[in-house]
Amino acid sequence: MKLLITGGAGFIGSAVIRHIINNTADNVVNLDKLTYAGNLESLAEVSDSERYAFEQVDICNRTAVDRVLAEHGPDAIMHLAAESHVDRSIDGPAAFIETNIVGTYTLLEAARQYWQSLDGQRRTNFRFHHISTDEVYGDLESSVDLFTETTPYAPSSPYSASKASSDHLARAWQRTYGLPVLVTNCSNNYGPYHFPEKLIPLVILNALEDKPLPVYGKGDQIRDWLYVEDHARALYKVVTEGKPGETYNIGGHNEKQNIEVVQAICDILQDLRPRQTSYRDLITHVKDRPGHDLRYAIDAGKIQRELDWSPEETFETGIRKTVVWYLNHQEWCNRLQDGSYQRERLGVGT
Repeated sequence: MKLLITGGAGFIGSAVIRHIINNTADNVVNLDKLTYAGNLESLAEVSDSERYAFEQVDICNRTAVDRVLAEHGPDAIMHLAAESHVDRSIDGPAAFIETNIVGTYTLLEAARQYWQSLDGQRRTNFRFHHISTDEVYGDLESSVDLFTETTPYAPSSPYSASKASSDHLARAWQRTYGLPVLVTNCSNNYGPYHFPEKLIPLVILNALEDKPLPVYGKGDQIRDWLYVEDHARALYKVVTEGKPGETYNIGGHNEKQNIEVVQAICDILQDLRPRQTSYRDLITHVKDRPGHDLRYAIDAGKIQRELDWSPEETFETGIRKTVVWYLNHQEWCNRLQDGSYQRERLGVGT
């Protein structure tokens, strides 16, 4: 197979590409605009592969997307390109509307035209895999409910509303035009190569610099944590074995309060890189985010039953692997934090 992956220089996209190049015989075309969160250094271990190609393209640019599809002739599209940080969506929602809604529409239309041009078995086998988030469901009121594939949508932030919109578009293109669409909704990802603005890498890096560890409100928000390499395996399963028209929820079976996550990181760091006083002393409670959902939790039973996927990492094993990775990749982190990874690719002096 040849897979076109949008947003392949991002956190989850790069994990998917590394998984495919390292564990399959498939070819990958990475289509990425390279915004602030896109970092080709996350693909250094596979970028020299003859089965990997990169195209710096904005998914909102229909002409450029058409060219990539015509030149590379993919057998499937995995659409991960998105603006994804809730805080940024609150401060500047326009970019989320443009990328997540208009960009998805543009890509769907390009994919539809391309798919209709295919012949025979290639057309039958083509897939458009739209990757989304559990945040489209809003939050859960009880402590026992779980998000299922039929949970009504109730997004709370500009980010989740824009992703909900893109989900609806993808399903509409399936229903109206017959485009063979698959949709997945995942829980919170964590692991190697995560951009430092997100909770887990932010806490790790702040702790190493003796900076405050910010926790919204009481830190009692509950999330289901999914190790990114488990997610990458699931996404490949879906695009290769999933049934068009179906939705699959992907979760880690690891519900934790945010404060528990931060405390776990502190304790692992204390074990691996001891501090004179506890890293927990750095925890600082800050004003809560507007419209902050309290609890997300996914029922991933469908993908386990139908596609034989389940996560390999527990939260305890995954979070330790993550902390160790950041300790061993300080240079990668430093280049993101000081912006040099962007300046060099733009040809700007440091």
